[in-house]
Amino acid sequence: MSSQRQLGSVPKLHPPRPVPSDIAFTERVKEVQAKHGSRAAYARMEQGGGWETEISEELALFIEQQISFFLGTANKEGQPYIQHRGGPPGSLRVLDPHTLAFADFRGNRQYVSVGNLADNPKVHLFLIDYAGARRVKIWGEARVVDDDPELLTRLTIPSYSGRPERAIVIHVNAWDANCPQHIPQRLEALDVQAALAARDQRILELEAELRSAESVQTVVPKV
Repeated sequence: MSSQRQLGSVPKLHPPRPVPSDIAFTERVKEVQAKHGSRAAYARMEQGGGWETEISEELALFIEQQISFFLGTANKEGQPYIQHRGGPPGSLRVLDPHTLAFADFRGNRQYVSVGNLADNPKVHLFLIDYAGARRVKIWGEARVVDDDPELLTRLTIPSYSGRPERAIVIHVNAWDANCPQHIPQRLEALDVQAALAARDQRILELEAELRSAESVQTVVPKV
C-alpha cells in the first residue's frame, strides 16, 4: 500500500507545450542550436509564444506588394522542389488572417508542384524584397482547387496576360520575418524608370524656373 501511494504521488510528466516555431525547430534542429550556442535565445522566444500564426495587417500589405515569391513543396519520398512564381502586385492574395491563395498560371506544364501537393500538402513560401532588404518565411498546407471559377476570377489580375488554370489555397501555420543581413540591394526596372522620370521632370521644372528668373532680370531697368 505504501509503495502504491508513493507511485501515485509521482507527478505526471507532460511533454513541452508545442509552439509555432516547432514546425521548423525539430528536436534535431534544437540539438544543433544548442551545440552552436543559439538555443537559449530561441527558447526565450518560444516562452513568449514564438512565431506568429495569424497574418497581420503589416504582413498582408507586404505580401500584396510582392511581384514574385518562391514556393517549396516535397513529394511523398521527401524530395524537395522549389518553384519561382511571378506576377503583378496582388498575385498572391490574402483571403483572411489564416489563408493565402494565388492563381496557378499556365507555364511549362511540368506540374511538379501540383503533383507534389497531391501527395504532400505541406508548403513553404519565401518572399524577399531586395530594395527594402526584407524577407518573410511562411509555413503552411496547400490544396489545389480546380473547380471554383468564382475563386479563380477573384485571384486573376485583369491586366495580366497569364492564363490561369487553377487556384492554390494555402492555410498558414506559422510565419517569421528574417533579419536583413546579407540581402543584396536590387531595384526593379520599373521603379528605376519611375525614379529617373521624376528626376528628369524636376530638372525640366528647375530649368524653366531659371529661364523665368533670367528673363525677369533682363527687363529690370538699370539705375
